[in-house]
Amino acid sequence: MKANIKYQVILNHSSKYSITAMCHFFNVSRSGYYDFVKRIQLPGKDNFLRALVMECHNSGKYMRTYGCRRVGLWIERVYGLHYNCKTVWRVMHKYGLLSFIRRKRFFRCGDQLKTYPNLLNRNFLATKPNQKWVTDISYIQTKQGVLYLSMIRDLFDRSIVAYKTAASQSTKLVLDTIKAAMKKEKITAELQLHSDQGFQVRQEVA
Repeated sequence: MKANIKYQVILNHSSKYSITAMCHFFNVSRSGYYDFVKRIQLPGKDNFLRALVMECHNSGKYMRTYGCRRVGLWIERVYGLHYNCKTVWRVMHKYGLLSFIRRKRFFRCGDQLKTYPNLLNRNFLATKPNQKWVTDISYIQTKQGVLYLSMIRDLFDRSIVAYKTAASQSTKLVLDTIKAAMKKEKITAELQLHSDQGFQVRQEVA
């Protein structure tokens, strides 16, 4: 792990733990840490997030296809650092790190595939829990192969409601995630579940 990333982790947890103890744990100097804190107060403070985005892009064959949301999730999963999606997009746009556009894949499923109205319409604010959920499938490169991660996030507090993993993308993976979320939370008819309407979701809800 690079020193700057260690310093950022220390800064994020400085209100809970001793800086001296964390510097000792990560095997970095206190002077180096304080120099880092001074640097991020300068106009070039985007450099750290820029480095994380570049590391994400270079960490796997398909990572350069990740948009700001998936890049943010990768940073949060790998380093435990949370960045607002708009902040990640701003840095990606500023430094020319926007994702490559992937060619759309089309699946022939007869009349089963349908497109549904976009009820969310980019209104990502929720006034209470279990009002607006968003779901998507990502993937993780492992030594054994690709592991697909399906999860549901509550837009009220950005918390993860439920998640499931599988060795392949399937409707079952999506259903298992939704069932786990419904079992965990009390929901009402006003709940909106938003997805990119991938073929796994449209096959099931059609």
